[in-house]
Amino acid sequence: MALLTKEEMNTREDLPDWLKREYTTFHQTVTDPTFPCYFGMNGEHKGELRYAYITQKDWSNLPHALENFLALFQNPPFIRHGLFVFVEPFEREGTLEQYRTQFWDILQYVHEQDHVEWPAESPKNPEHFLWDFHFKGEPIFVFGNAPAYKQRKTRHLGNSMVLGFQPRKIFEGLKGTEKGGIMSREKVRERVEKWDRLPKHPDISHFGDPDHNEWKQFFIGDDIEPIKGTCPFHHKSESSISKG
Repeated sequence: MALLTKEEMNTREDLPDWLKREYTTFHQTVTDPTFPCYFGMNGEHKGELRYAYITQKDWSNLPHALENFLALFQNPPFIRHGLFVFVEPFEREGTLEQYRTQFWDILQYVHEQDHVEWPAESPKNPEHFLWDFHFKGEPIFVFGNAPAYKQRKTRHLGNSMVLGFQPRKIFEGLKGTEKGGIMSREKVRERVEKWDRLPKHPDISHFGDPDHNEWKQFFIGDDIEPIKGTCPFHHKSESSISKG
C-alpha cells in the first residue's frame, strides 16, 4: 500500500474515506483545463502520477512510498512521474504556519529514516544556494500545498496538505538555465499568476541561482513577501532532531 496508482486511488475499497474525498478534489483541480501546471495535468490524465498518504499519528508509510517511487527512475528514458502525498487533515483547518511547520517536520522525519549517505558533493546546509533535499542519494524538489492558501490558489488542492515530490532527473533538458526550461517555466508562471491573481512569489527561482535559497521555494508564502529566517531542516549529521 506504500505507493498507489491512479487506478488504485479510484478502485481500492480499503483506502480511508478522507483520502478518497481529497483525491477527488485533487483530480478535479489539476485536470481543470486552466490549471497552470501542465506537468500535473498531463500526468494525472495519463496515469503517470503516483500517490501515498500518511495520517496525523503515523508517518511510517512515507519513506517506503518514496523509496518505491524512486525505483521507477532506475533506467532512462525517464517518464516524468510525480509523487503526491496526502496528509490526513487536521480536525480544524490550520494556519499556513502550522502547515509549514508540519511540512518541514515530515521532511525531517523522512531524512532521519534515510540510511543512504548524503552525496559528498552536495551541501548539507540549506543556506547554501546549491542545497537540495536528498533521499536515497537522489536530489528531489519537494513542494507543499495546503488549505490555508487563500490567495495562491494553485497551492490549494483540498482540505489536506499535499506534498509533491519531483526527482531532479525528470527536469533533464528543462533546467533553469536551459532554453527549454526557461520557456516552459515562463509559460507556467504566466498561468500561475493568472490563477492566483498575484505576481510570482519573490522566492521562486531556479536551482543553481546563486542569489536563491532552494528551501524557500519548498513552501512559499501566501503573499508577495520574501520568507525570512533560517530553514527548519537540519542534516542529521549536524542535529539530533527526530520527529514522528
